[in-house]
Amino acid sequence: MDTAAPPQPSADPTVTQQAAQEPALALMRDLVRTYQAFYASDEEQIRQWGLTVPQFDVICTLGNTSGLMMGQIAEKTLVTKGTLTGIIDRLESKGLVRREVPPQNRRCFIVVLTPKGQQMFEEIFPAHVTYLRQRLSVLSSEEMQQIQAALQRLRGCFKSQSLFHPSD
Repeated sequence: MDTAAPPQPSADPTVTQQAAQEPALALMRDLVRTYQAFYASDEEQIRQWGLTVPQFDVICTLGNTSGLMMGQIAEKTLVTKGTLTGIIDRLESKGLVRREVPPQNRRCFIVVLTPKGQQMFEEIFPAHVTYLRQRLSVLSSEEMQQIQAALQRLRGCFKSQSLFHPSD
């Protein structure tokens, strides 16, 4: 645990000007802009199926499973536990998922895709993978591996402060 006192603000304008030139700021801006561009493009494609990005994330996470508990869904998606219940409620009202109480543990429930949800998963998941493959086709396999390695290394810089996947 780091017990060092936080740095005190400086009254020297040169320090602030130097801080504004910090290369880490440019890196973070590019990272955020890249994420925003990806999210906007991804969201536009996903909305065509009548889903939000978090709903899509849950449908794809449940696909190819016999169902998952809420905690498992939260761990495997980018959805926080606090918003997951509302997402499941909306997917349930669309007839895409249902909650089931397992006979071996009646204190919890699992979320499973309905036949309609399974059919949607089988249609949208491969289509979305094709969409992503087309978008990333400008990158070589080697470039994708390099970017992935760099992102994993960057994530390690913030690992102790991860909100979604503390075990990553």
